[in-house]
Amino acid sequence: MSTGLAVLPWPLRTDRLTLRPATTDDADATWRFRRREDVSRWITRASATLDEHRTWFRTPDRLARTLVIEHSGTIIGDLMLRIEDAWAQAEIAERARGVQAELGWVLHPENAGHGYATEAVRELLRLCFEDLGLHRVTATCFAANEASWRLMERVGMRREFYTVRDSLHRSGEWLDCVGYALLSDEWPGSAQPAGRPA
Repeated sequence: MSTGLAVLPWPLRTDRLTLRPATTDDADATWRFRRREDVSRWITRASATLDEHRTWFRTPDRLARTLVIEHSGTIIGDLMLRIEDAWAQAEIAERARGVQAELGWVLHPENAGHGYATEAVRELLRLCFEDLGLHRVTATCFAANEASWRLMERVGMRREFYTVRDSLHRSGEWLDCVGYALLSDEWPGSAQPAGRPA
């Protein structure tokens, strides 16, 4: 965990879910859904074997940005929270360090259709804006991954771009992508700026 995440009170709980930092012991549980074709077709890395997945999942960098989603004590998904620097002019670059994050998510398809992904991502956004005080969060996906970008819209993220055949898929096809973002003052829990309706 990065220093900012390590100081937070874990685990986080929603009405139905528990979110906590991933550990090396979670590799096998996440492999159960990440190995499925209906999941792996959309994610950045699709390990070919459990051993390959364990090696990748257990790297310190990966663990530092991964949270798992539990429902009734069972891991049903995982979340990525990669804190990043924003672009800034050189003279004020220090003020842009660690102020934004890229988000990602995977949910076991057997648990789809119950609102768990929406609940988990809303809590992740709350964590970003209310606990970590971030300025901006982003998320991207293949345009054909409708379930993912619809989730971005459900949680209030705004579409910022649509790119045409800019991303090479492991199938060999160049696919379109979409990118969404949300600013801290757009988050429903934030104080609204003057002149903007609540």
